[in-house]
Amino acid sequence: MDLFSSRGASPMLIASQCQAFDDPDYIYELKMDGFRCLAYIEPGKVDLRNKRNMKMLDKFPELGELHQAVSATCILDGEVVVLVNGVPDFYRLQKRTLLTDRFKIHMEASRCPASFVAFDCLYLDRQELNWMPLMERKNQLLDNVKENSRIAVSRFVEGKGKAFYQAAAARKLEGIVAKRKESLYYMGRRTKDWVKFKRMADEEFVVAGYIQKGRRTYSLILAKCREHTLVYKGHVTSGVTKEVIRQLTVTGIRPFHILPMGNEEAVWVAPTHVCRIEYMPNTKDVLRQPVFRGFRDDVLPREVQI
Repeated sequence: MDLFSSRGASPMLIASQCQAFDDPDYIYELKMDGFRCLAYIEPGKVDLRNKRNMKMLDKFPELGELHQAVSATCILDGEVVVLVNGVPDFYRLQKRTLLTDRFKIHMEASRCPASFVAFDCLYLDRQELNWMPLMERKNQLLDNVKENSRIAVSRFVEGKGKAFYQAAAARKLEGIVAKRKESLYYMGRRTKDWVKFKRMADEEFVVAGYIQKGRRTYSLILAKCREHTLVYKGHVTSGVTKEVIRQLTVTGIRPFHILPMGNEEAVWVAPTHVCRIEYMPNTKDVLRQPVFRGFRDDVLPREVQI
């Protein structure tokens, strides 16, 4: 059974954030504020999988016709995004993933349809392309995808990372990704061949509890794993709504051995939810001006390690 039939592919990961740079050996493309997915496409059929290899097409039924825009059996790597006024809206995207009622999902798909932005091709017509240099894979992607309102091919610039980053930052976009032109596709691995430049730093945290600070104000208590033990990492209030709190399951069991003052009113929850937090980069290893950006159903709590 090959990579396509086994659904055995896993996305290549992006290395840590760094300062923008110029290099003729790199291309630069926008970092979309969406969900990373692999699209398994064959005549008449689409299978969309997230980083945990979970099927996602039920959440985004409007992407079930992607096969009409693709000329060959392939595996495409890309991001599912929801655009509002031409800009990716992560909150709209996350709202969709939390829906379970099929009628509501289809209503939201009509109101704010998702699109798939493809930036790589790692399988084409029974041939694995992951050992092919990036620019050759890009050519295969362009040759086999016909863009429409539901699928686009990621654009890139060559060599000029600083100017491209400044342009993205000026428009308050998430950031850009730098990729070495000769880079191979290492499935499931994080290498320095792909790095990101972002306006804001971001990290995943496990939600361990919350504190109600007002009638409509809540603060999440954040943690990371040290092997099999949860370690307290701070709080986030901005972006946390009552709808977010409703997703949590109260246990009343404190998960920490050591806990700083200020958490006496905490409501402890099952540590089953991973969230994404954005914050201002700093050298103090603290969450400066943190903002809750949504839950991540493609990351397991045990994967959120210190």
